[in-house]
Amino acid sequence: MSERRGLLAVLGGFAVAVLAVAAVALATRHADASTDSPHPAGVAVPPANAPFDYQIGAAYQPPAGVQVVSRDREAAPAGGLYTICYVNAFQVQPDELGWWRSHHEDLLLKDANGTYVVDTDWDENLLDISTAAKRAEVADIVGGWMDDCAERGFRAVEPDNLDSYERSQGLLTRTDAVAMANLLAVRAHTRNLAIGQKNAAGLGTSGRAAGLDFAIVEECGQYSECGDYVAVYGNQVIDVEYTKAGFTKACRSHGATLSIVRRDRDVSAPGTRSYVYDAC
Repeated sequence: MSERRGLLAVLGGFAVAVLAVAAVALATRHADASTDSPHPAGVAVPPANAPFDYQIGAAYQPPAGVQVVSRDREAAPAGGLYTICYVNAFQVQPDELGWWRSHHEDLLLKDANGTYVVDTDWDENLLDISTAAKRAEVADIVGGWMDDCAERGFRAVEPDNLDSYERSQGLLTRTDAVAMANLLAVRAHTRNLAIGQKNAAGLGTSGRAAGLDFAIVEECGQYSECGDYVAVYGNQVIDVEYTKAGFTKACRSHGATLSIVRRDRDVSAPGTRSYVYDAC
């Protein structure tokens, strides 16, 4: 009997200790939740509703007053401005296909007949992120590009074609894309880079849960999707419209709170016939 009573006393003491640890953890969680930023320490998201320019097609001197710029990973950051680094993380730039075929043929998505799966709108091969092992390989390659962005002074990354699963002939899933996004978010945060969700309004809160910090989207006004992104990221949304109607609609509904610009589809530089730029 005394042995049993002694055991109960020990177990009771252990339970008290567990409850104490749990209480501390709960208090810490509430303390963390009371801070205004859900982002990792050292990571700064783009300022909300800041004047923006989308320069992924060509880098040039931004219009007066612009505070945030997105540029291709091969370009230099815009001096003195918050610059986002564009990386094609889920598909292959056409001029880089030869490199992928020579070095990582197994990471190019193919159908059951061995035929490449291609985004025909942009002539871009899809990357195969259908397994954890392949996602890790792709994330390591893209992560190297992101490391370079950080070293050269970019503040955030914009991994494009998160929604490639929608063009994958059913070979990729949304779950694959979210898992890949999580790997990229972890890599970005280790380099103090913010990371944006590019398009894919249908993800709901999955992008935020995967570690993405803000949204940078195309034509949410045109397709009445701006509210979907706002519901997840608040005013941390940057929108690029390519038509006058879409731009007008986005500005009317969210121009007071979001960064919204109109660009030409070629995102060309001033001086070219196709160049278009406007902001709310």
